[in-house]
Amino acid sequence: MSDTTVQELPPFEARAVGRGVARREGPLKVSGQAPYAFEAPADEPLFLHLVQSTVAKGTVRAVDAARALAHPGVVDILDHTSAPRLSGDDGELMVLQTPDVAFRGQVVAVVVAESAEAAREGASLVTVTYDEQEHRAQLRADDLDLYKPEKVNPSFDTDSSDGDVDQAHREATHVVDATYTTPYEHNNPLEPHAVTARWRADGEDGPLLTLDASTQQVHGVVETVGGLLGLEPEEMRVRSPYVGGGFGSKGMPKVHDVVASLVAKTHPGRTCRLAFTRQQMFALAGYRTATIQHVVLAADDTGRLLGIQHEVVEQTSAVKEFAEQTAVATRHMYAAPHRATSHRLAALDVAVPSWMRAPGEMPGMFALEVAMDELAVATGVDPIELRVLNEPAADPDTGLPFAQRRLVQCLRRGADRFGWAGRDPRPGSRLEGDWLVGTGVAAATYPAMTMPGNQAQITATDDGYLVQLGAADIGTGSSTVLAQIAADALEVPVEEVTVELGDSSLPKATVAGGSSGTSSWGTTIVATAAAFRDEHGTSPAAGASTTGSQPENPAADEHAMFSYGAQFVELRVNVWTGEPRVSRMLGVFSGGRIVNPVLARSQLIGGMTMGLGAGLLEESVRDPRFGHIVTQDLASYHVAAHADVPAIEVEWLDEVDGVINPMGSRGLGEIGIVGMAAAIANAAFHATGVRVRDLPVTADRFLDLSPDLPALTDHPARYPV
Repeated sequence: MSDTTVQELPPFEARAVGRGVARREGPLKVSGQAPYAFEAPADEPLFLHLVQSTVAKGTVRAVDAARALAHPGVVDILDHTSAPRLSGDDGELMVLQTPDVAFRGQVVAVVVAESAEAAREGASLVTVTYDEQEHRAQLRADDLDLYKPEKVNPSFDTDSSDGDVDQAHREATHVVDATYTTPYEHNNPLEPHAVTARWRADGEDGPLLTLDASTQQVHGVVETVGGLLGLEPEEMRVRSPYVGGGFGSKGMPKVHDVVASLVAKTHPGRTCRLAFTRQQMFALAGYRTATIQHVVLAADDTGRLLGIQHEVVEQTSAVKEFAEQTAVATRHMYAAPHRATSHRLAALDVAVPSWMRAPGEMPGMFALEVAMDELAVATGVDPIELRVLNEPAADPDTGLPFAQRRLVQCLRRGADRFGWAGRDPRPGSRLEGDWLVGTGVAAATYPAMTMPGNQAQITATDDGYLVQLGAADIGTGSSTVLAQIAADALEVPVEEVTVELGDSSLPKATVAGGSSGTSSWGTTIVATAAAFRDEHGTSPAAGASTTGSQPENPAADEHAMFSYGAQFVELRVNVWTGEPRVSRMLGVFSGGRIVNPVLARSQLIGGMTMGLGAGLLEESVRDPRFGHIVTQDLASYHVAAHADVPAIEVEWLDEVDGVINPMGSRGLGEIGIVGMAAAIANAAFHATGVRVRDLPVTADRFLDLSPDLPALTDHPARYPV
């Protein structure tokens, strides 16, 4: 099927697709019977605990492990002098190979013990001495060492330019020229990064190395970790049947996968377990870089954009580059004859940043959408009408026609449902008790991605069909929606389809990331089902099997493909304390055909909740003197709890995307977070007249409210105490 295209597949008729089929793995998860990576069955496992550097840059002079080795239960300690050698150039994953320390929190040793408690206590008894060097750990827009990366994630041009933005500024009647910042943010999935590793003992059969890993891509772990260890793909097996969330942080292998493999190699036949503590997550699991974004919007007297300029300064690690694509969404959003975007990086002596839900789009759209709100205020145009006025006829960046762009419909539908009509545009015009009330809106977008190179196998069984591919279900319900897609492709009831995922011994599958899973894997299953029917007919004998490959989609190169949404927020600010509290949230989305409404709603609500956290709460703080994040737990790094989250309403447009894939669906995992923080900040301005350009939106911003706000005319807060 490798030469087949999406357009050549049989027409896809939705029967199971579109139904709210219950999550198949739900009963196992809620009953505690689903085994996660750290819980893989094992007899007398070894437990590992990491020793981390206490300096930001330097070299390890010595590792004194004598006291730790004397502790009851401690079996072994590996450091850079004793760990097996690796082959590669990944500065993050070449762990325990040299005495060099590139960031505070780097793994410098690992303690191996008969119990988790002994391993942790043993780690506290290891003494490491260093030759410390001067480090750089502060992100500054005026950093003299900023540089231009070759590409930004994953392969976008670093800069873009069309027209003359300076000319647009000269011709404009209204100019918004402001700087917006977003903080460091850390992924905190419920399940920390964990792995169970076993190196084959002499005389045993099977793969040389087996990992039960908490990962978003089993084949990626085989390729990366196996490559570091010099293993052929068939010598390694990775399983991840259940993953307790990832948000991007488990999208690529991390040091725990490598460390556990090294320990397993030195103790063949013994099962080795390693899980990050919650504190270790903040140094070793990846995070969203902080950003400093300069946005200039130039418009005529009607609000029509003449120029858009978006310049980003952000951070990477000196040991390994990760360049977030923060300004890329701006290239596609609004029509303007003059446009320019750029990214510049500061390579600091800090841990390596990585993917976090909607990398690039989330922080970049915050800056753009708050700037659009500022332009609406400056021009006197309603924020929704301003966005409609600047709607492009084709992709402003490429000139390609949109496969489907229904942002205006999302905005209109959301306005009707949210009660936008009759909104008093004056800041501080609504007071309920001691709470100023405001409403805000922001647009959301996310690329409709499909990743190539997937395969699937379909086998007839005595009571139906078995569908197998090495995809990961990170809690999104992939096994359920893929069963629905397979059932319709095979024209059988969904109850007759069993889906098996999460094992590198299964056909190759791409990462569960970029909101691409259902589109990529589903297309592969539809193509494999077509090949199966051609080969075995509609009444196959048990055991009949076909392995198929993902077809190409030539139309993808001929269209700009994105999902869109409109985020609405009602926010209240206490006039005495400044406390901001979201009281209402609504998201209306255009995401193609919805494969499973129950799971789609869950994904969108989850994204919006995470967006609320980014808007009001989440902020990692780095101490540049020592190079580490000081907010290393969920007591000091705040995520949204139940009391923070109001009733969230989610709606989507009834549509089918006829270009992207046979199902007509687009990914929904990330678009829910995009635009939410901007809508919160815009609602805060409408409530108080205070423009917040730096996330998160916290109470201290509102301690100096203007007494001239219309709603405070007769309120005691108008007068100084």
